[in-house]
Amino acid sequence: MGFKVAVVGATGNVGREMLTILAEREFPADEVVAIASRKSQGTEVSFGDKTLKTKVLEHYDFSATDICLMSAGSSVSKEWSPKIAAQGAVVIDNSSCWRYDADVPLIVPEVNADAVAGFRKRGIIANPNCSTAQLVVALKPLHDKARIKRVVVSTYQSVSGAGKEAMEELFDQTKAVYTLGEIEPKKFSKRIAFNLIPHIDVFMEDGYTKEEWKMVAETKKILDPKIKLTATCVRVPVFIGHSEAVNVEFEQPITVDEAHEILRTAPGCLVVDKHEPGGYVTPYECVGEDATYISRVREDTTVENGLTFWCVSDNLRKGAALNAVQIAECLINRKLISAKQKAA
Repeated sequence: MGFKVAVVGATGNVGREMLTILAEREFPADEVVAIASRKSQGTEVSFGDKTLKTKVLEHYDFSATDICLMSAGSSVSKEWSPKIAAQGAVVIDNSSCWRYDADVPLIVPEVNADAVAGFRKRGIIANPNCSTAQLVVALKPLHDKARIKRVVVSTYQSVSGAGKEAMEELFDQTKAVYTLGEIEPKKFSKRIAFNLIPHIDVFMEDGYTKEEWKMVAETKKILDPKIKLTATCVRVPVFIGHSEAVNVEFEQPITVDEAHEILRTAPGCLVVDKHEPGGYVTPYECVGEDATYISRVREDTTVENGLTFWCVSDNLRKGAALNAVQIAECLINRKLISAKQKAA
C-alpha cells in the first residue's frame, strides 16, 4: 500500500524539484498533493507525466497524509509544521526553522541516517542548508578514516539558493549588460551579473553571516561537535550548482591516494580528478545530477595531516529536494512509518 505525500511550497524552485524527484525515483506514493499559498491556488505544477493543481495550505486537512515535504520558508514552517505533525504526518522541513532544535533530527542520509528515528519527539525532521549538505557528504568518509580536526571552506553559491526572484535578477542584469540597460539590484545587495557578493543571509555581531554560522552549527550537529570549522560564503553569477573549496586538517595521516579510494566508494560521492585541463567538475555539469562531485584532491602542506579538495553539487537536488526525499525513503525502508490509509 502506497503513502500519501504532500509537498508544501510546490510552486517554488525546491518544491517543483521535490515533485520531479518523487516521480523520477518512483516514490511509493498512492497520492501526491501539491500545496501552496492562497495566491498560488490552482497553479498547475508537473509531477512526472501528470499535472497537479495546487491546493491552499490554510484549508488543507493533513489527517490522511503520511509525509509532508515542507519547502515554504521558516515563518510558514514555524507556524504550520507543528500543526501538520499534530495531525499525524511526518514533516520533513527544508527551511532553517527547526535545524537547531535539540528535539528535531538534522539529517543527511549518507552521513547520519541512524538519527532519523528521533523524529518521534516532534514529528519533524530538518533538512540542512544546501551548502552544508554537500560538504558533510564529502567529509563523512574522510572523518571516519582519519578524524577531522578543522575545516576551512569557501563557498561559491549559485543564485537559485536565493529563490526564483534571484534567478530572474541574474538573468535580467546579464541581459542589461549586453543591451546597455539599467542594472538595479533588488534581491541582492549589489549587482550579481559578472560579479561576486561575499554576503549570504544577514550579518551577525561577530562579522560572520548567518549562512556561514549555519555551516558551522550544522556540521557539528550532523557530523561531530568537536570539528572546528570556519566558512566564507560567496554568491556567484551561476544559476544552479554550489561549489566549495575545502581545506581539512586531520588528527591522523591520510594520503591523497587514500582519500581518492575512500571517496570513490563513499555513498553520494563521485570523484573526477585528473591532473589535466577539464579533469574536474564545474557547477554547470552537476545540474540535474544527484551526486556530490569531488575534484582537485591534493595535500595541504601548510598543516600536518592536511588535504584540500573542490566539490560541486546541484543545490536544488542534494542541497534540498533530493535530500528531503531520501529522508522520506529512509523512514520507509527502516519501517519507522507505515501508510495510514486502509485498503477498501
